[in-house]
Amino acid sequence: MAHRTTLHCLFAAALILSIGNASAVDKKDTKEPVVKKSDSGICHDNTSASFGNTKKFTSFASMDECVKSGGCPAVVQSNTTEPVVKKSDSGICHDKNSPSYERTKKFTEFKNLDECVKSGGTLSKK
Repeated sequence: MAHRTTLHCLFAAALILSIGNASAVDKKDTKEPVVKKSDSGICHDNTSASFGNTKKFTSFASMDECVKSGGCPAVVQSNTTEPVVKKSDSGICHDKNSPSYERTKKFTEFKNLDECVKSGGTLSKK
């Protein structure tokens, strides 16, 4: 009888430990990533205008890891200069000549139209 009680106690302890470990894993997985590599291959950290809008991504611990995986860093939006090209959430590249340029609020910034198109964007129908 004492043998059976010992086995029950060991089983209960193992069960409690496994539940505790599963909770720790769940908490770790729900943490916000430091860098998000979007499906289009752009690495966004928290300085990127599109970081919060990027929903389909691969997580990375650093920008360096993301770039080494084949991603390219998003151009950081500066408060003093306006972006040259905006790629909207729908994937359309708008330069300053586009009628939708000023209305495009959620975007990824690029230095030129060529970079925007290479990232998977399409040209706007001016």
